[in-house]
Amino acid sequence: MTFATLGLIEPLLRALETLGYQTPTPVQAQAIPAVLAGRDLMAAAQTGTGKTAGFAVPLLQLLTMEGPKVAANSARALILCPTRELAEQVHASVAEYAQNLPLTTYAVYGGVSINPQMMKLRKGVDILVATPGRLIDLFRQNALKLNQLQTLVLDEADRMLDLGFSEELANIYRMLPKKRQTLLFSATFSDDIRQLAGQMLNDPLSIEVSPRNVAANTVKQWIVPVDKKRKPELFVHLMRKGRWKQVLVFAKTRNGVDALVDKLQGLGINADGIHGDKPQATRQRALDRFKSSDVQILVATDVAARGLDIEDLPLVVNFDLPIVAEDYIHRIGRTGRAGNTGEAISLVCADEVNMLSAIEMLTRQTLTRHMEQDFEPEHRVPDTDASGQVVKKPKKPKKPKTSGGGGKRNLGKWVDSGEVAPAEPSIKPVRKVPVFNTGPRKKK
Repeated sequence: MTFATLGLIEPLLRALETLGYQTPTPVQAQAIPAVLAGRDLMAAAQTGTGKTAGFAVPLLQLLTMEGPKVAANSARALILCPTRELAEQVHASVAEYAQNLPLTTYAVYGGVSINPQMMKLRKGVDILVATPGRLIDLFRQNALKLNQLQTLVLDEADRMLDLGFSEELANIYRMLPKKRQTLLFSATFSDDIRQLAGQMLNDPLSIEVSPRNVAANTVKQWIVPVDKKRKPELFVHLMRKGRWKQVLVFAKTRNGVDALVDKLQGLGINADGIHGDKPQATRQRALDRFKSSDVQILVATDVAARGLDIEDLPLVVNFDLPIVAEDYIHRIGRTGRAGNTGEAISLVCADEVNMLSAIEMLTRQTLTRHMEQDFEPEHRVPDTDASGQVVKKPKKPKKPKTSGGGGKRNLGKWVDSGEVAPAEPSIKPVRKVPVFNTGPRKKK
């Protein structure tokens, strides 16, 4: 199969050839004809398999062939993304695909001045890529009208719910024309997202080109058990032992990112970090330096899990496991992209065992454990498996009580030497799914 057999027009075929696209990926082969046919779509595929081209290329063709010229302060198509980084990446790809077409594209997001964005929108744009918060700001200031909108794309909708965008999505839904095409693309689809799709989409076509919530088989994965306080020391040890050249590291918190970067820089290691508290210009500069190999280690929170497209990235390290299991798939999906191979290493301590169990149950695989000499944890990480069970270590029998009066009383619960108190059960975050007022819809 070729892109020409999918019915694409010559300017798009020329752009794809210039970019080195030879044959459609499975998700592109199924999605492109469906989008061209005007269907609402819900497509799940592993990260790095070409989802952006799957919706952007046919969308560009529809906008070129159909509809009136875009009006002032308007957009004909809207692509929503959860983070600034992903919005920039998606817009860059859309602009490349549209290089031979008479269409305009633009990206808007928070963290930067809104005034230049308002000025740019005065003439209108054919495709607008946006984060939800900034889109609502522009709409409320009358800098953007959506009555001309033909197509809505939600890219990584599950991440939008994880980041708390449920209310924003509900507000955006009320801004949109009832008659439109809606496309949902993501690497994972939770039950919450499927409920959301049922409210937003009209008779959607469902595409799943790979098993649900399964990481790409091009990524070799394993974990290294370690005590929490020794994680930085173990990371430096593994980096030097493996002679790592370029590594993307994920930490759970912004403070964790800064602390690890400070430690690495203190050891003379070229490292930088990105998280939500850093200005957009600073984050982009760190990312650009990492892509050009001027920075060896890039440490990030999950703000970077979806939106980093780094060619031939060899290694991802989970310094901390993610709170939401689905984010593990997106994190390690930064490597092993487009048929390349990669590695993903997770440093796991005892209080992360429930997160580990959730990841293994989600991905339906038990991650291999590699114990690193001289870093064996004092606090044992209980065994887990893909069934979601945590195998507790049998407790030692209590010593029989001795009669007599001596000794301390009312000692309460105690743990024998060498025994680890069971980890506290984790509480799965509750994700609010926006409820929309779904009345009768006009047929297309």
